[in-house]
Amino acid sequence: MSETRIAPRIEIENPVAGRLIPEALPAVATAPSPGMGTLGLIGAGLGVLVAGLSALSIGNFIADEFARAPWLGWVSSAVAATGAGLIATAAWRELRFIHKLDAVDQLRADLADPNRAKDAAKTWLRTLPHSADLAPALDAVNDPDAILALLRAGPAKIIAEQAQALGRAAAMQMAAITAAVPSPALDGAIVTLRGIRLVRQVAGLYGFRPSTFGTIALVRRTLLSGVYVTSANLVVDMMMKAVTSNAHVQTLAGDVAGTGTAARRMIVLARATAAACSPVSPEA
Repeated sequence: MSETRIAPRIEIENPVAGRLIPEALPAVATAPSPGMGTLGLIGAGLGVLVAGLSALSIGNFIADEFARAPWLGWVSSAVAATGAGLIATAAWRELRFIHKLDAVDQLRADLADPNRAKDAAKTWLRTLPHSADLAPALDAVNDPDAILALLRAGPAKIIAEQAQALGRAAAMQMAAITAAVPSPALDGAIVTLRGIRLVRQVAGLYGFRPSTFGTIALVRRTLLSGVYVTSANLVVDMMMKAVTSNAHVQTLAGDVAGTGTAARRMIVLARATAAACSPVSPEA
């Protein structure tokens, strides 16, 4: 009878595994910038046409006036120069305000830098009223955290309280207006106009004087800096809708909820605008 022989098996403890070399990932090419879009090209073209044709028309008109009489040409030139100067002044004011608004972010970065914090704090204080008393205390510290603490406890706190007072005043006005005006569409228009005025008022506390396009830029910045406020608004609005969705409660509480929402938004808008305009706001 034959026996089946089992071949010996040798087991090695802790064998060294072969090195796994990962495959090289394909290089992802950065997509080129698309540049100016279709609407941008159309807008630029219209702007060039309007400005260029207007300049040519004015130039031809002035030349015709000089051909008629020299004094008519000089009067036409003076009128055209005055109008162009006013337009240029308005454009300069808009660009200057937008530059000052963008400088808030640079001030935030400088205040976080130990080498530039003190100079940035002095630069910001020069734009604010009633801040000369803080200069001696500011010269005595060099730590950026201490400088921020001084600014937040001093002028930033005073301006924030004034902004909250403006927000509460606007909220009281909205509560009265939305309760008296029966039209929801008219309510929305009034709330929008009062909100824009509130944004301009709060910006004035920080030394800004926004005009038309500057106000648009400030409102955009306020909306971006008020994300925390927006989330709180959404939660409260959802709670209100959940409560007023009941048929028995909707008629009774609908007007009150709308009035309270409009008033609350004024307070929130004042806080968000202050956070957008202040380089030392912890909420920005």
